Amino acid sequence: MIINPNSNTNEHKNGLYLVATPIGNLKDISFRSIEVLKNSSYILCEDTRTSKILLHKYKIKSKLISNHKFNEKKNTFKIIELLKSGKLISLISDAGTPSISDPGSILVNECIKNDINIYSIPGPSAVITSVSISGFSDKFFFYGFLPERKSQISNELKKLSKFDHTLVFFVSSKKINKIIPELKENFTGRKIIFCREISKLYEEYIRKDIDKLEPFINELKGELTVVISQKEEKNTSQDLSESDINIIKGLINKLSIREITNLISKNRSIQKKEVYNFCLKLKNAN
Repeated sequence: MIINPNSNTNEHKNGLYLVATPIGNLKDISFRSIEVLKNSSYILCEDTRTSKILLHKYKIKSKLISNHKFNEKKNTFKIIELLKSGKLISLISDAGTPSISDPGSILVNECIKNDINIYSIPGPSAVITSVSISGFSDKFFFYGFLPERKSQISNELKKLSKFDHTLVFFVSSKKINKIIPELKENFTGRKIIFCREISKLYEEYIRKDIDKLEPFINELKGELTVVISQKEEKNTSQDLSESDINIIKGLINKLSIREITNLISKNRSIQKKEVYNFCLKLKNAN
């Protein structure tokens, strides 16, 4: 994709802007995010005390409206009316992208119903950061926060274990020791990485084999982003037997490599690639 550095698409048009904020290091905010926040009539904040630290650093003086999971629904009508009147309003969470495991989805859906412009200002993501550093497959399923009750956690982890791809979820560090037995029961043979304090001073990535997991002796602090590796494909392919090799040698000058491969691997658990490579080796040797 070619990026135009001078593009002004959607710049300062009225509507709702979902602005991603740093997940730790305040320097990770983009120039565009700062510009939009400065030009906002109002900024909706998950916690105004937390947001003021970031806004003060970048001299952003827009008016703040508290908007968290307990008052988001109640606020919606008032915010929709402000947007209809032509205001530019930004929505931020304490860290990361709004409406992804944070308040915002209710307002976004109301904006869609009312045909109000919505723009997303991309930025830091604990999910993408953790997957990128994991070394696991980049085909992943993001769950969000694990539920509160133990029975619910047990049920959800059991469901998640059926996915073949990399899995990502959030969990409080206070709960992590409680779910380790569940992880070992449901994700045997897989690897795991615990990511904490991402981009902060005490940033830490703890890598383990799930089968060797033990409760943490020292209590971890903060919110953890947990990444579990994809299921490894079991190699059930048999090696070529002496009989297979003799058949291939007898056919190598009579049939094509593709025909021999299909013939040998048919109704047997021998990988076609294995047969094909052996045929190719014989051809090149002749």
